[in-house]
Amino acid sequence: TFSTTSSGGSGGGEEGGGGPSWQKLDGLMRCPANYTPLNPITFLERSAKVATLAPNVPAMYELHFAVPMAGATLCALNTRLDSSMLSTLLSHSQAKVLFVDYQLLNLASEALHLMSKTGEEPPLLVLIRDSESDEHENVEYDYEYENLLANGDDQFQPQLPTDEWDPISVNYTSGTTSRPKGVVYSHRGAYINAISTFLLHEMGPMPTYLWTVPMFHCSGWCLPWGVAAQGGTNICLQKVTPKAIFDNIVLHNVTHMGAAPTVLNMIVNSPPGDRRTLPNKVKVLTGGSPPPPQVFSKMEELGFEVAHFYGLTETYGPSTYCVWKPEWDSLPVGEKSKMKARQGVQHLGLEDVDVRDPLTMESVPADDWFHSGDLAVKHPDNYIEIKDRLKDIIISGGENISTVEVETVLYSHPAIFEAAVVARPDNHWGEIPCAFVKLKDGYEVTEQEIIKFCRDHLPHYMAPKCVIFEEIPKTATGKFQKFILREKAKAMGCLT
Repeated sequence: TFSTTSSGGSGGGEEGGGGPSWQKLDGLMRCPANYTPLNPITFLERSAKVATLAPNVPAMYELHFAVPMAGATLCALNTRLDSSMLSTLLSHSQAKVLFVDYQLLNLASEALHLMSKTGEEPPLLVLIRDSESDEHENVEYDYEYENLLANGDDQFQPQLPTDEWDPISVNYTSGTTSRPKGVVYSHRGAYINAISTFLLHEMGPMPTYLWTVPMFHCSGWCLPWGVAAQGGTNICLQKVTPKAIFDNIVLHNVTHMGAAPTVLNMIVNSPPGDRRTLPNKVKVLTGGSPPPPQVFSKMEELGFEVAHFYGLTETYGPSTYCVWKPEWDSLPVGEKSKMKARQGVQHLGLEDVDVRDPLTMESVPADDWFHSGDLAVKHPDNYIEIKDRLKDIIISGGENISTVEVETVLYSHPAIFEAAVVARPDNHWGEIPCAFVKLKDGYEVTEQEIIKFCRDHLPHYMAPKCVIFEEIPKTATGKFQKFILREKAKAMGCLT
């Protein structure tokens, strides 16, 4: 029980210059009966058990629960890091135990050796073994994952956090633009964003989720916990290919999946022999640069329903998304795709999202104008649309060129599989658009043909002045590493 007291006298107004009259609750104490710290590992208890995990990397999923249940903090590392960067991040995160998949054992050993050379105590190494292979019998490790679990305490009680602000994981950015940065996720934040993400993904009870997004990226968009909350089944792919995606969707009746735009591009350009008729509509959540409109429409033809979101490692992954309006259903396919490419509004777990002037921090008016140096516009209905990264904008002869708009046109060319546009220095214009292009198998096209195609579909100043045919470097999450392309373009020197 508790009593109430009045502050500021009886009645409903203010008295004697004091504060407003309000009632204060005395004796109301925070205790286990009325307060439990939010943490997403309780989602596992709610589901009784997590359903089927594909046999390739179940340990990665399990560790998202096991590590915080042990009172520790999980740090899932990018599998494409070199040994030098890996040793740096192990040192920075102060990791005490390192779980390593057998395929990455040599890389991990090199990283631990580098740590030892600097006098640091390397973490214990736990090998996640491939049951079908004995090729790692002669390598050194401290524990083997399954044996470690077998020797565990069946009576162990999970060490739930006393404070929901305690860290649950440390996530390093993918290093798209610079060295990886560490971001600490709290139990509270992971809980809220896990719920927000499965809601914006329209994920009902008992979904079947196909993993193509690495779980080391933004804690898998918080969906390792979110899928468990909904009692879902997890299907993991060790190698992401269109054939594996189609085969597993059909085999397991997949309902949801996440995929980078590059994976969507792989799917729509896959050979007919790799495709399967889907048993049901598969909802796909994608992030990063908006996929070209034709990718949206082709994915829909194949039986997928794609929703695009915007987010950062710092926001636990997805933060804004395009809430679909019924009146858009009657729009032509091209217009629908443009709407889907918007980032829209924030999800319910985020307090606010805005587009602001980077210098004054004043809100940009919702007038559809693209202000110089800004990254986005806000439409009259308050939906946000990302135009480009600030550092990717090309300023040519005083004109701002959105690389996303140029790339969209390039993707509409029937011979182009992937395209990325960056600035190349130019004596006359200052900067000019330079396109890096990978062609589809079996296609041949010249630089001048692509330049003419772009000039036919864009203002001439926006069309690329040079085209480089080569493989486009990507991060482990499928994002183009434009900083590498910018360095290449800079090294080429001025075109004129």
